[in-house]
Amino acid sequence: MMIRNFFRHNYAKIHEINKKYATPDIEMSGGVKFALLSLRFYLIFLVVLLLYKFITLVK
Repeated sequence: MMIRNFFRHNYAKIHEINKKYATPDIEMSGGVKFALLSLRFYLIFLVVLLLYKFITLVK
């Protein structure tokens, strides 16, 4: 209930902030893009590994 009231009162402000930062204004080099992509795949791998470990322990 409290969170709903917060969003109701601040919806316009939140919408404005989200609109402002929807597209990044910085340019990244190829190395940075590759590093971020690698980190994303590594994170996905860790989450899958964690889920696998959880499922095998529950059985």
